[in-house]
Amino acid sequence: MSEAAPANYRSLDPAKIVETAEVLQRRIAERFPDRNLQYVAGELLIEARQTAATAQWLAQPMWSVRLGAGLCIALLVGVLAATVLVASFKVELFSSVADFFQGLDAAVNEVVLFAVAAYFLAGYETRLKRSRALKAMNVLRSLAHIIDMHQLTKAPDRLVPTREDTPSSPVRHMTPGELTRYLDYCSEMLAIISKIAALYVQNFHDPETISVVNEVEDLTNGLSRKVWQKIMILDRMESDD
Repeated sequence: MSEAAPANYRSLDPAKIVETAEVLQRRIAERFPDRNLQYVAGELLIEARQTAATAQWLAQPMWSVRLGAGLCIALLVGVLAATVLVASFKVELFSSVADFFQGLDAAVNEVVLFAVAAYFLAGYETRLKRSRALKAMNVLRSLAHIIDMHQLTKAPDRLVPTREDTPSSPVRHMTPGELTRYLDYCSEMLAIISKIAALYVQNFHDPETISVVNEVEDLTNGLSRKVWQKIMILDRMESDD
């Protein structure tokens, strides 16, 4: 009787993140069917599914790009070698020191241009992947701010009966328990955004992309702290009652 393969507890599983996002979207829709938060959760689910495919794409080598870059670099090497060979047949002893330094300067310029071109071609694959990952980071950052906007007016002090409202004050129609659950859903969505961002650099070790992922994680952590401060205030209010 064969045993099941052990789970990998050292890396994020994109399928599990998608599953978590699906369940969270259903939970929000079932508890708050008249709230727009469920649609934000739906967009988050779409992004999670796209991330699963993109993360796999980032982890795989782009052989066509590598082959093209290698051929271009080989062509540059061939051109440089041919130039040296042709010059070796035509150049005699330098007639003066000035001619020597002029030739040296030209040779240095050729080598520098070759090095720059080779560096550009060698890093082309990374730049392609980085561009796609950074576009996704912008979407995740926008989703985090949208979630923050949804919880912005969900303040615990809105539940105080003696509080006097103005004509522009938000309408109070949530019980403390519902408000706590709403804020908890916001916190869970922010956590999922952080995990989605981490997927992009799990197998794509680009310093610039890692830096942006860290920024997204800092953003979601900061917003989540604000949410949990409200939840703790609600817990104290319920315990006092």
